[in-house]
Amino acid sequence: MAREWLDVPYAEKDQAKAVGARWDPREKRWYAPDVVTPELRRWAALPDLPGTFPGEDRGFGAGLFVDLVPSSCWFTNVRSCVPQRDWERIRRVVTGRAARRCEVCGEAGQRLDVHERWAYDDARRVQALRRLICLCEPCHEVTHIGLAGIRGRADAAVAHLRAVTGMSGAEADAHVEDAFAVWRRRSAHTWTLDLGMLTDVGVTVAPPPKPGERATIAEQTLF
Repeated sequence: MAREWLDVPYAEKDQAKAVGARWDPREKRWYAPDVVTPELRRWAALPDLPGTFPGEDRGFGAGLFVDLVPSSCWFTNVRSCVPQRDWERIRRVVTGRAARRCEVCGEAGQRLDVHERWAYDDARRVQALRRLICLCEPCHEVTHIGLAGIRGRADAAVAHLRAVTGMSGAEADAHVEDAFAVWRRRSAHTWTLDLGMLTDVGVTVAPPPKPGERATIAEQTLF
């Protein structure tokens, strides 16, 4: 049977299903069973993105570690800055090239997330996207251990960090403490966002919230 692929953001899946979209569990993707009807046209698939983004270093930020984003950079993540359909294209590339396995622990049975690896130029105060990596939920929780703490899951995150890396309890505690020290230092500054890795392939990037607005947004959404 002929089919046409669709780019359906997760938040719109029920709307798409109601007008005829179908889910392919093997490809992890929505499609139109025959042709893209007028009701489904809004989700007609955009061209696939390249398997490696321009300037991306897929060896950057290897392994599992606490990877805290400075508070002055909150809400500048890729998902917050691109249209939902572009995010779906990005997610499909990153999970697909990883064979739908966590690129840290190899887990395939968990829900998979796309995580950004950022390079921080402390001299120029530039936060540049250098890699997009496929992580399972437990590994992703470790990288954002501050958020895990807010959700009451810090102990679970540390336990997973130790299980994957082989760190002792003391080593894990020291690693987390060092990560927070770096976070506090970087959070004292305003950073310029560099998403050239995405804009160079035609992904539309919207300006993130202004630095002065991010603390208020965080208080409203995280705490």
